Parts: sequence; structure tokens; C-alpha cells
Amino acid sequence: MLAMEWSELGIVLSARRHGETSSLVMLLTELHGRHAGLVRGGQGRRARGLYQAGNLVNAVWRARLDEHLGNYRCELVNARAAGLLDDALRLSALSSACAVVEAALPERHPYPALYAAFLSLGEAIASAADWGASYARFELMLLGELGFGLDLSACAVTGGTKDLQFVSPRSGRAVSAAAGAPWREKLLVLPAFLWRPDAATPAAEDLRAALDLTGWFLAAHIFAGASVPPARERFLERLAKSPA
Repeated sequence: MLAMEWSELGIVLSARRHGETSSLVMLLTELHGRHAGLVRGGQGRRARGLYQAGNLVNAVWRARLDEHLGNYRCELVNARAAGLLDDALRLSALSSACAVVEAALPERHPYPALYAAFLSLGEAIASAADWGASYARFELMLLGELGFGLDLSACAVTGGTKDLQFVSPRSGRAVSAAAGAPWREKLLVLPAFLWRPDAATPAAEDLRAALDLTGWFLAAHIFAGASVPPARERFLERLAKSPA
């Protein structure tokens, strides 16, 4: 009998127990998007290490029909999660990114640009000094890919491109310091590094403000009617306790 099969690199988003010995694994791939599959024996010790959120695997998916759940066979390419075991904040950021992507993206819809950005984010979290800025920019890109991009190019009131300090929670457009002053309590803070390519690596306070900004739009438009993934909340809690 004919079967459906494809092979592709994938980023592990989650692995959940399915029955006594199997796991339901969710991957993000370039050509097949967010895609689930059953891993038989996925509860074994070796398999649990393989299917940690954030790991890069070479996956083979096979099913009798395309609409079926299907089965995965995977080989480890990069054990990203294991490399961050000694850095709780970075590991929390990786877990958060995986949870946000899984919750936000429709299943089996390809987002090749977002997949490439997610690969780069994993590399940044693993080794870059400014990984926090990369995380915030990734959430901005995610919003844009799903049709809720913010316009940070100019002030919504004056059209000016300097001294942008706020974002309107209604329109998602930037507002300058002068134009936004009378309504600053109703506006969201816009850290400079999100709109100025020459801005310095953000301090912890600016990073928290950036994630408050993206988080507001994620909650309002992407997770409307549902809760923000707990992994993101845990990341924010760790970030709040990190040194300024």
C-alpha cells in the first residue's frame, strides 16, 4: 500500500507522553511548518534526551495518508537544550520561544522565513551576548508573519522618524516622545533597539520593556481568548530577577 513520506530538518517544539511508551512530538520545519508525529518508544531514556525542546533533528515522517498523524523517526543534529543546562535564563528563553511558536502557528502551514529566523535565534541564545535582543526581534517577526506586524518606522501622529519612544496599543504604530507625552500612561514603551539599527545592546530594563510590548500584542491578537504559554511567563519571571 502506498504511503506518504518526507524527510526534513526540524526544531523540536515539544514532546508529550502518548500512551505507555510513545510520545507525541511537535516539530517546526521549513517546508511542512508546525507538524506533529508519533514517536514509538519516545518515553525511553535516550529518546527523551533527543526530543528536548529546542533541539535540531533530522526527521523522517511517514503515514498512510497525508491527513493522518503519522510517525516520526529522528536523528539528533544539534542538542541545543543540553548545551544550556548550566544557564537557566537562556534555557528558559529557548523553552519560551518553542512554546510561543507552537501555540501561535497553525499546523502544517510553512513559514520558511520564520523557520530560518528561529534557527538563528537558537544559535543566538546558545552563544551571542545580545541574545535577548534577538529574542525580542523574533517575537516582532512572528507577529508580522501572522499579519499583526508593528509599524515602527515613523511617528503615527507627526510622521517624524526621530525620538520614537512609544507604541499605540490600538494601531501598533510608533509615537514620538513629544507627540505621546499627553497620553504616555496609555501607550506602550518602545525601546530604542527595536527601531534603531545602530542602538547599543539593550540593558535588562529595555529588554523587559520590549517583551512587555510584544507580549501585549501576542496576548491581544495571537492568543486572544487563551492564555500566554506558561513557559513565556516563566522566562519573564527569570528575566525580572536577572541583574540589570
